[in-house]
Amino acid sequence: MGKGIVGVISDTHGLLRDAAIEALAGSELIIHAGDVGKPEILELLFRICPVVAVRGNIDTDESLPSSAIAEAGAARIYVLHDIHQLDLDPAAAGFHIVISGHSHKPSRADKAGVIYLNPGSAGPRRFSLPVTVARINLARLPWTVDFLPLK
Repeated sequence: MGKGIVGVISDTHGLLRDAAIEALAGSELIIHAGDVGKPEILELLFRICPVVAVRGNIDTDESLPSSAIAEAGAARIYVLHDIHQLDLDPAAAGFHIVISGHSHKPSRADKAGVIYLNPGSAGPRRFSLPVTVARINLARLPWTVDFLPLK
């Protein structure tokens, strides 16, 4: 894996901002953690690099899985929309990162050697929550996560 950058986006709700495309440029893999809203969103992301996407609670596209597994460099990543629907022990199952969306709140937590990441919402602004995407850098240890605010 060249640069080791994984772009993470969620809760676009049918809106893909130019700023999100710019923030995700240079990624080798993009993960969309659900509530895509429109299939055109994924088509635009695929123009940047490969995309792994899951279905969120507003998505009607049955071709999107409710959860997915991605591999990037040495990282095994479990992806689902709502962290409250996690029905496995990620550490015991050999996952290094769990990515979810749904809450619209960007967050990172480290538990039992697993990074739990929510990139926040990149779609229409809700309440006073920030509009963000995240970037994981797997090129060096320890892996880093940056939250990128969008305008």
